[in-house]
Amino acid sequence: MRGRMPIMPERLRHIPRQFSWIDHRLVRDGHVEGRSAGALALYLFLVTVADAEGLSWYSEPALSRQLSWNAEQVRGARTELQQAGLIAYHKGLYQVLDLAPMLSVGRSSLRPSGEAVSIGETLAQMLASRLPSASHGSAGLGGDR
Repeated sequence: MRGRMPIMPERLRHIPRQFSWIDHRLVRDGHVEGRSAGALALYLFLVTVADAEGLSWYSEPALSRQLSWNAEQVRGARTELQQAGLIAYHKGLYQVLDLAPMLSVGRSSLRPSGEAVSIGETLAQMLASRLPSASHGSAGLGGDR
């Protein structure tokens, strides 16, 4: 059994008054899976600077400076987080969103746009991924046994 003794007791973390937190569901519920390192870096920054409602106001140049990125990297990471449903953005205002339960079958039941995938489409994809002949065209539901 591993001990619970700190490795460096002289450097114990103390929670300051302006404490921000990262929800464990981010990892536990799979929100991190498939995200780029850039998107996760931006998310960490936004979670750290957000107020109690998840709001923060950072311009693209300010984020570029803080993260040592160019404007295109900021926009790309922001778009990825928006598509994942982790943040909302409008004219310099960011909102870190409450973590919605992940709907998943295999990878994701949401399109990158955030639009839900129909159950029929999901079932068809599941069936196609399990049929050996699915990769050999559309003739695979009946004959070649």
